[in-house]
Amino acid sequence: MKVKDVMTPSAKAIWLTESLADAAQLMWENDCGVLPIIKDGRKVIGMITDRDICMAVAMRDRNPSAVSVEEVMTGQVYSVSAEDDIDRALEAMEEHRIRRLPVLNDEGELEGILSMNDVILKAKEDDDDGIDYRNVVKTYQTICERPLAKTASATSTS
Repeated sequence: MKVKDVMTPSAKAIWLTESLADAAQLMWENDCGVLPIIKDGRKVIGMITDRDICMAVAMRDRNPSAVSVEEVMTGQVYSVSAEDDIDRALEAMEEHRIRRLPVLNDEGELEGILSMNDVILKAKEDDDDGIDYRNVVKTYQTICERPLAKTASATSTS
C-alpha cells in the first residue's frame, strides 16, 4: 500500500512568520496536533506541535501572539513521498520516534500528512496487501517507549 492511499491530503500548514497563537488557533479549528511550517509557496522547512506551543508559552514571559513559529519550530523535517510504500513510512516513524510525517513532492512542497491515526484506521489483521496490525503495533510501541525504559531494559539484559 502506498502513502497516498492512507495520508490526509488536505493538510493544514502555517507560514514561518505567523505566531504561536495563530498556530494554536489553526490546530484547534482543524483538530490537528501538528503543522508543517512553510515558506516560498508550500515548501516545508519545519514542524510545530501542540506540545511545542504549550512548552514555549510556559517557558517564555511573552504573549503567544508575540512569538513566531520560527522561534519554536523543529527545523529537522523527516518526510515521505506519496508514492512511498507505507512500510517505509512506518520505518521512518519508528526510527525517528515520531507520530506524523509530512508528505512532500520532489520540490519539498507539502502534499499531505501521514499520521499514526491514519495508519491505524487502515490497518487490518493479517493484511498481506495493506497494513498489518503487528507492524503498526511494533512501530507505535517504539514511538511510545520512554528513553528510560530503553536504558533499564538494556542494563537488565547485561
